[in-house]
Amino acid sequence: MTRKILVTSALPYANGAIHLGHLVEYIQTDIWSRFQKMRGHECWYVCADDTHGTPIMLRAEKEGITPEALIERVHAEHSRDFAGFHVAFDNYYTTHSDETRHYSEDIFAKLKTAGLIEVRSIEQYYDPVKEMFLPDRFIKGECPKCGTKDQYGDACESCGAAYAPTDLKNPYSAVSGAKPVLKSSDHYFFKLSDPRCQSFLRQWTKNGARLQTEASNKLQEWLGEPGENKLTDWDISRDAPYFGFEIPGDDGKSTGKFFYVWLDAPIGYMGSFKNFCDKTGLDFDEYWGKDSQAELYHFIGKDILYFHALFWPAELEHAGYRTPTNVFAHGFLTVDGAKMSKSRGTFITAESYLQQGLNPEWLRYYFAAKLNGTMEDIDLNLEDFAQRVNSDLVGKYINIASRAAGFIAKRFDGKLLHAHVNERFHADLPGLREAAEEIAGYYEARDSARALRRVMALADQINQYVDKNQPWVLAKDKEKDELLHYVCSALINAFRLLTIYLKPVLPKLAQRAEEFLNVAPLHWADAGHLLPPAHLINAYEHLMQRIDPKQIEALVAANRESLAPTPAAVPAAVSPAPSSAASHSPQRHAQHQQAAEDKAQASAGGPYISIDDFSKVELRIARIADAQHVEGADKLIRLTLDLGEGEGKTRNVFAGIKSAYDPAQLVGRLTVMVANLAPRKMKFGMSEGMVLAASDADDKSTGLFLLSPDSGAQPGMRVK
Repeated sequence: MTRKILVTSALPYANGAIHLGHLVEYIQTDIWSRFQKMRGHECWYVCADDTHGTPIMLRAEKEGITPEALIERVHAEHSRDFAGFHVAFDNYYTTHSDETRHYSEDIFAKLKTAGLIEVRSIEQYYDPVKEMFLPDRFIKGECPKCGTKDQYGDACESCGAAYAPTDLKNPYSAVSGAKPVLKSSDHYFFKLSDPRCQSFLRQWTKNGARLQTEASNKLQEWLGEPGENKLTDWDISRDAPYFGFEIPGDDGKSTGKFFYVWLDAPIGYMGSFKNFCDKTGLDFDEYWGKDSQAELYHFIGKDILYFHALFWPAELEHAGYRTPTNVFAHGFLTVDGAKMSKSRGTFITAESYLQQGLNPEWLRYYFAAKLNGTMEDIDLNLEDFAQRVNSDLVGKYINIASRAAGFIAKRFDGKLLHAHVNERFHADLPGLREAAEEIAGYYEARDSARALRRVMALADQINQYVDKNQPWVLAKDKEKDELLHYVCSALINAFRLLTIYLKPVLPKLAQRAEEFLNVAPLHWADAGHLLPPAHLINAYEHLMQRIDPKQIEALVAANRESLAPTPAAVPAAVSPAPSSAASHSPQRHAQHQQAAEDKAQASAGGPYISIDDFSKVELRIARIADAQHVEGADKLIRLTLDLGEGEGKTRNVFAGIKSAYDPAQLVGRLTVMVANLAPRKMKFGMSEGMVLAASDADDKSTGLFLLSPDSGAQPGMRVK
């Protein structure tokens, strides 16, 4: 029976780059949806950028562009990164859309009619420096439950407690660092504490088919015992200034209030699917209507379980829409056993991984080999990463094809055995075809780790068959050609079966294998039969390279280097923009914390210096004699600088200005450099100084500008 399935991943926030922590979720979801499609089901995978909120507004303001221009640019960057890791959305959209606005307003109106929306005057934190009300995530302080410091104003990432921002101890603004003051403001609330929501959620969360056991247990803890009322009402509005959808008032009047994240971001799932339906002719109500028989699955990080398994289903239920079939939560990612670290170079963006030339399917395989369908955290151990990929994919799986293909091509004109090998194959390699349903069960349960263990056990079995029959020995005896032909045909068939089992994880590698095997795109049902007699295969080309440990070292070095001060920066230069981006990701807290730290570092003023201190810095005019890209560096340009020191004497400087300048346009121009800076040995060579550049006080992305002297200045002149 063909199933109708709609799958979503949490929406990445349109305020930064996708990194490896985010990719855990999108790779897991992509594997599961690809598997469902291979099974022949009608499965659609949709997602969108989460585009509204104060962070977007503030960043656009700093860059001197509109929020719309910012989210359009980030959407292109996110789409590029997801495509780079073969995450195959059927529709990747935006929450800043007519469709999302429609369903936000529709759900709000229905909840209001049901008596579940209430307007209350509240005291809210206000930043007296920035002159704005502060969103929950822009207020930091100590958790009122466990006392953990630097927690945000909606939930504690240490103990999991949810609370109001006014409950925080020792609060401060994450925007300016100022102590916030309380001001009154009218806000809209969704009455999650209403007995109707309580009753519905107690029943909904106890359904074992909807939630993982550990998730269900956590939700019962949040709900409390029967008779308790531990759920609190949710503030679903924000004051201007705010980038988002204005809440409609009665008779079309302006309210001056805007929908907060939980009244437009998850509704972005609906908006994205509606956009997809309009393009393809699918029936939206068949998937989202109250009586829908389709399946709806949300893949999320465990840090947003509360919102997706309490707030979201209650909202949908009482607005007359269907609720999720299941909410699948996963754990966080650590690198080498610790939180991703910028100083260690393990806070790695998706773009950086790809730019270093690492195969994205190496990471897909490694994550899949760790994910088991639970909420456990997973660790990216970089040494184990290389060893496992090299051993499993190259040493076991690809080895099977490479051992047999050459003999088929050279000795048998590229054709498999003319007779059918079905019965003998089953006897020689028992259980290989029969394992299809077992492996399918693991994929269905999102236990890709167990699925891959089973596949690699089969690969071991096949390689033992190789060692037993030794085709390279059979090839030396012409009288054993028939046996050689059979053994190699069996190996090609075995390789094809493993390709089917690995295809949800390794789609591009599987595509290359299909081309080599000369077959149509493989489906799960194809495991039920072997290739036909005398099937012609194509010439074999090596399918995957091993990971060189130097590639891992370069990846770590590149990310560490990209976060260090660049030679183009003046002493007060701003730190790079934070890499983490997703508001619905396990790393959201780290992103906000890093942003606050970066801002504090950039704006911190040291004590005054004397003229003697300044005179220690030797600033000189330099002519750029040559400028070249630096191979393997994302941000650097190699400058050859002439300081007028004599024929052939130049200085070599690495400047982090690649994002702003074409090297060819720099040659011949004058700039200012620090001439007495101690030489610095870098990965790409020795840097013998520093050129000066100006940038915005808070964000380099607004522009980077090399300093240039007035006309008449000559190389070597000192700047005083």
